[in-house]
Amino acid sequence: MFTLDQIAQAHSRVRSGADFPRYVQDLIALGVQRYTTWLADGRVDYEGLGQVLSTTAKHAAQTIADHGDKDRFRERLKLHQRGGTDYPTFCADARDAGVERWVVDTGAMTCTYFDKSGKALLVERIPATVA
Repeated sequence: MFTLDQIAQAHSRVRSGADFPRYVQDLIALGVQRYTTWLADGRVDYEGLGQVLSTTAKHAAQTIADHGDKDRFRERLKLHQRGGTDYPTFCADARDAGVERWVVDTGAMTCTYFDKSGKALLVERIPATVA
């Protein structure tokens, strides 16, 4: 069984997108199988072995662009993964590109970004090994 405090501790070590693979490994060690991040208010739903925990909203509701812009999002994601933006900036960039939520599946080692209509804009493999 994992706790929100344990997850927060793992997340506190994330400085940029470059740290994301290590964060996912930390979540796997805690028993998280899947989590969904909702960009409108920043809440996150964590799931694992019959357990679901949700954070509260992290900020006031923000507008999500009505239409997904896959190319723009991919460009901003790559910048973030190289350490070029912080997490709040990345979230704003994602909202502006029409990303409503992302779902990380720790078993499949994927992160899928969805628009408001539920269409997957991008499915990305998460590196299983971390340097």
